[in-house]
Amino acid sequence: MPFLKVFSIFLFTIFCVHAQKNPLVSIDSAAQQNWVDKTYDSMSLEEKFGQLFMVMVASDQSKETTDNIKTLIEREKIGGVIFSTGGPVRQAKLTNAFQKASTLPLLVGMDAEWGLAMRLDSTYAFPWNMTLGAITDSSIIEKVGRRIGEHAKRLGVHINFAPDLDININPQNPIIGNRSFGEVRENVVEKGIAFMKGMESAGVLSSGKHFPGHGDTATDSHHALPMINFTRARLDSVELYPFRKLINAGLSSIMVAHLEVPALEIKEGLPSSLSEQIISGILKEEMGFKGLVFTDALNMKGVTDHGKNGDAEVAAFMAGNDILLMPTEVAKAKEKLTKAFEKGKISEERLATSVKKILMAKYKVGLYDYKPVVLENLYEDLNSRKDDLVYEEAIENAITVVKNDFYLMGIKKLENKKIAYVKFGDADSDPFVEELNKYARVTQVNGKDIGTLKTKLKEFNLVIIGHHKSNDSPWKPYKFSQKELKWLAEIAAERSSNLILALFAKPYALLDVQSFNSIDGVVVAYQNSAMAQRKAAQLIFGAVPAKGKLPVTAHPSFPVDTQILLKSLLRLGYSYPERVGLDAAKLAQVDSLVHDGLDSLMFPGAQVLIARKGKVVYDKGFGKPTYESKDSITTDYIYDLASLTKILATLPIIMKMEEDGEIALNNTFQDLIPEYAESQLKNVTVLKALSHYGRLPAWIAFYIDTLDKNRKPSKEFYRTEPMDGFTTKVTDHLYLTDAYKDSIYDRIGRQDLKSNRYRYSDVAYYVMKKYIEDVYKKPLDQLAQDFLYAPIGAFNTSFNPLEKFPKNRIVPSEIDKYYRYETIQGFVHDMGAAMQGGVGGHAGLFSNAEDVAKIMQMYLQEGFYGGTRFLESRTIQKFNNCYFCDKHVRRGVGFDKPQLEDRGPTCGCVSRKSFGHSGFTGTYTWADPEEEIVYVFLSNRTYPSASNTLLIKSGLRTRIQRAIYDAIVN
Repeated sequence: MPFLKVFSIFLFTIFCVHAQKNPLVSIDSAAQQNWVDKTYDSMSLEEKFGQLFMVMVASDQSKETTDNIKTLIEREKIGGVIFSTGGPVRQAKLTNAFQKASTLPLLVGMDAEWGLAMRLDSTYAFPWNMTLGAITDSSIIEKVGRRIGEHAKRLGVHINFAPDLDININPQNPIIGNRSFGEVRENVVEKGIAFMKGMESAGVLSSGKHFPGHGDTATDSHHALPMINFTRARLDSVELYPFRKLINAGLSSIMVAHLEVPALEIKEGLPSSLSEQIISGILKEEMGFKGLVFTDALNMKGVTDHGKNGDAEVAAFMAGNDILLMPTEVAKAKEKLTKAFEKGKISEERLATSVKKILMAKYKVGLYDYKPVVLENLYEDLNSRKDDLVYEEAIENAITVVKNDFYLMGIKKLENKKIAYVKFGDADSDPFVEELNKYARVTQVNGKDIGTLKTKLKEFNLVIIGHHKSNDSPWKPYKFSQKELKWLAEIAAERSSNLILALFAKPYALLDVQSFNSIDGVVVAYQNSAMAQRKAAQLIFGAVPAKGKLPVTAHPSFPVDTQILLKSLLRLGYSYPERVGLDAAKLAQVDSLVHDGLDSLMFPGAQVLIARKGKVVYDKGFGKPTYESKDSITTDYIYDLASLTKILATLPIIMKMEEDGEIALNNTFQDLIPEYAESQLKNVTVLKALSHYGRLPAWIAFYIDTLDKNRKPSKEFYRTEPMDGFTTKVTDHLYLTDAYKDSIYDRIGRQDLKSNRYRYSDVAYYVMKKYIEDVYKKPLDQLAQDFLYAPIGAFNTSFNPLEKFPKNRIVPSEIDKYYRYETIQGFVHDMGAAMQGGVGGHAGLFSNAEDVAKIMQMYLQEGFYGGTRFLESRTIQKFNNCYFCDKHVRRGVGFDKPQLEDRGPTCGCVSRKSFGHSGFTGTYTWADPEEEIVYVFLSNRTYPSASNTLLIKSGLRTRIQRAIYDAIVN
């Protein structure tokens, strides 16, 4: 049998074994062998040598330049192209044009270590390798590799020159750094294998680089020839180690760097990329690598000094490389290679070795059945929600806590914290600040000089410093300025406040900090992407756990593998619907429903929030504060919650009192208010009253008796400004006599019980409010603030919101033409609550959807939230129970519950364990423990008139709820 035939079978066998270790596509072995042999046998010598060249092209180059590349493809029969900068659509068009011009389909390569965005605009940037190196779960790295591979394949790219297998031991390395998985060889191997498997599972060839190891040098081979001057023993144990392991795992190709390695090549100054001893001797023979061998770019300074006019290319091939990457002189190099072949310096066997490996690779990626890149939906396919989900998971698992004195993070006891944020660095910090402010009031503090800054910071007991550097590429500057280092030291020296440093840059930035003795918490987020900033903020407040492990030594205080694990404090986090089992496309129906409500004039504006499994996945504002407004509703606007006050203010305090023995469900009204001993209401129990089964009147129009014959506020009861005896503020221009408080409770005591058993009633909450305030000798609003709102971080929640918030943040609720005769904005809409100074047990609370969700999530988690147990589990269960279902009363104790028959307060699709409430002004919230869903809808449907009942009649709030449940992915 001819030698070439024997050699071909041997090579094919090796390739198949390699492919079985890391299959790209289902390969018909016989068909592959036949295609490779047939193709090789049909090629001219010129075509065979042409296969060795992969030339560089950029889709943002001039047409003249790209036309020259096309001509080169046609004339020189080159085997492949490597794309550089540009855009995806432009590149796809060029790829199709180049492939059409080529006799044999081209092998298309790219440097896309962290995705196509490494080179292209309008494409997705995944985390850098060092960020991935901090992740302890390598299956996440495999997902990243898979998505990068899918992007490459979608764009017609067949080989991605990744993963980078350099072990970055030298912090001053100018070219590797963030491109490395870290400084520990085992970590680099583990992450490299995971990345490789993920990418190749998408049908894209891998390429380990930069052999024999570029991690421990401070020289950039683009500009000079770095020296790796270590012993052979050191090289075997460190630099070469990852390549050996990935070769055994099925690595498709290896890129050889331009390095001077005296221990491996005796010829002084000879780059490894031109060294036969390193490539043929060590890589191929000693290490047994049978895959494709690429040179690093042959236009780099590290090699161009070693041969021009094609000499470097010839030397590279003679050394054992299969593909000559980015050659400077294709025609001259081909000519010299051909002459070397004709003179016998290059044998047919040597040429066949490389060309057949290239053809096998082409078959492996499907080029035996080439199809052009489809341009339709290309941008969308390269920027999908799948990518967001993988990116989020990676960042969430990478962020690393390296110091956490006094268990400072996640931050607890928000009621005791006054927090300042100070920005360092020159990059964007808005996502970080915005996310911090979802958990607590965080004030950004600036100062032109350190003295001014320190003076301002004295007002705060917790300072968060964020160091934000460019996220554009791994090579951007990352260090603190000298001024920032000095300021950091001086701020840290002020021991009056705790200090957290959040680093949104390369971990090596910490090396310049002299001491961390006075810095209490240090978080390494690795990158300054918006997601990294948001997740770091969530971690600091305990919404997500800390899982990352430092992949390099960042400081003597923080050696490699430093890891402080933090558990979640069960605060609401923020994520995507798909992350919690919701279909985002189906959830988009919520938008349509709300817009239908706006178009139908059900309300001027609204907020909708949806959370599942502890993650807010939908939080939007719609419409405007009024129909006449120019401003649009955002999530910061504050709404009159109306009857949601019952379960968000009064009920939690009653529940706590029940735990503490201050009240019992079988207590009667006369037990709570002795003056009711002679009242018909005396035997109404707390249980029945809060279950709306106490035969109480629905409501009492107290305000009517205070109007004069013209139905205007009577001067007998009101003054237009505060004065002695008239301090109960109804509006800015209406003050009720203080004596009327007793009249309210007297009138309640004179009520007759109603005949029907079930009647929704506000009256019980007047009684509860009085009892609460009598027991604690404090007003309800202060009690709720101290017990719940401040500790839980509901800092947008308040009675009488004008005392805390600007008026333009508060949505008007009605143009009152029957009692107050003005636009009600910042004052409670409910008349009875207004007559109690804005603080009613049944109404008066204002908030936004995010804060409502925090409280509902606390209930959903059976009383626990943010590291604090507000209520015992048994208490939640006791109050979230339908005691009179057999009497056809659906209500729990304070909570509304799902309907027992066809119609009711929900979509009919929620579990029996679910609970919530609705409010007169157009508000609604519901929580379902079984599906772990919290839903909040806030609107001002009563503006301009409460007679607008379109929202109620339409059932919009529960139709939205139905859409949420329809979006659950089974």
